[in-house]
Amino acid sequence: MNENSCSFHNEKELRDGQVESVSAGCPPPCDEDNSALLAFRGIPISELKNHGILQALTAEVNGWEPAVMNTEVLRAQEEWEAVDSIQPETGSRASSDQPGQLISFSEALQHFQTVDLSSFKKRIQPTIRRTGLAALRHCLFGPPKLHQGLREERDLVLSIAQCGLDSQDPMHGRVLQTIYKKLTGSKFDCALHGDHWEDLGFQGTNPATDLRGAGFLALLHLLYLVMDSKTLLMAQEIFRLSRHHIQQFPFCLMSVNITRITIQALREECLSRECNRQQKVIPVVNSFYAAAFLRLAHVWRTQHKTISDSGFVLRDLEVLAKKSPRRLLKTLEIYLAGVSKGQASLLGARKCAGPQAPPSKDLTFTGVCDLPPHSSEGTWLI
Repeated sequence: MNENSCSFHNEKELRDGQVESVSAGCPPPCDEDNSALLAFRGIPISELKNHGILQALTAEVNGWEPAVMNTEVLRAQEEWEAVDSIQPETGSRASSDQPGQLISFSEALQHFQTVDLSSFKKRIQPTIRRTGLAALRHCLFGPPKLHQGLREERDLVLSIAQCGLDSQDPMHGRVLQTIYKKLTGSKFDCALHGDHWEDLGFQGTNPATDLRGAGFLALLHLLYLVMDSKTLLMAQEIFRLSRHHIQQFPFCLMSVNITRITIQALREECLSRECNRQQKVIPVVNSFYAAAFLRLAHVWRTQHKTISDSGFVLRDLEVLAKKSPRRLLKTLEIYLAGVSKGQASLLGARKCAGPQAPPSKDLTFTGVCDLPPHSSEGTWLI
């Protein structure tokens, strides 16, 4: 570095009065490419930017121009350019007051256990009303009634199913963000409204419009599925199947329909025996939901079902699930045991081989609420 260059930097430091002098005089001759960097190695990058020294080091100054650009200077300059280019998010409100923080199922459930749900509880119908021969048959041959001590927990589940999605509630936003990040692998928050929700299998840009008949319980079920290390693998496999170029289906919308089936099974007391045995309701409901989704994915994959079969697959699933809930739960136990040993794959050895396709907006999906009732007990009404 020549004397002109050295005096330029020393004069600039003394004029601004914010950076200590790095040298009493010019350094002894050294490698021209590194001398400028060594002189300012102890100065924070922010000060280098404020004083324009990065620009001075990379541009011609008093006739001096380095032959080769130093890699550390380039990297520092690129970092500052990246910081300058970051813009605040516009459009829909961000998901939470703590961006990037995932929420666990237990934390979300605790929220509902502490808030006032009395207005929603007034609207629930805990059990199916039966009359005539149907009531007599259920009394003689039906499942046992739920133990008295478990009915409050059952009512909590049904009350959550009456709650809608509130995009202004930070907890609701965190649930959505967690589901999105776990399924897509994204590390960044996304808008609560937008086309990206269609990629996950919602019908529109606002997930709230697809929760009919299941309410926020549908999102809690998805949260349970993606936040457990064992069921997360299952969720990711089903999600890949839903994007198959031939067998694709709307993942989240299918999940909402399985939540509806779970609600009906709970109200019809199909889960009472298992709840009484475990002395719990919410874990049984969660496992039943996951087992039903596992069964649907297996049938969908092995029987080569397509979106046109959705209504019939869901109807058959509901019949099986209500008739043999213990069998369904046992299948899930076997699968999860295999996952813990690294052996399970619900989609078989090929793991849904075939190209992936983005979800089509032209798919016609038939859910359980869209099918005609097939019995006098109105099991399709939720």
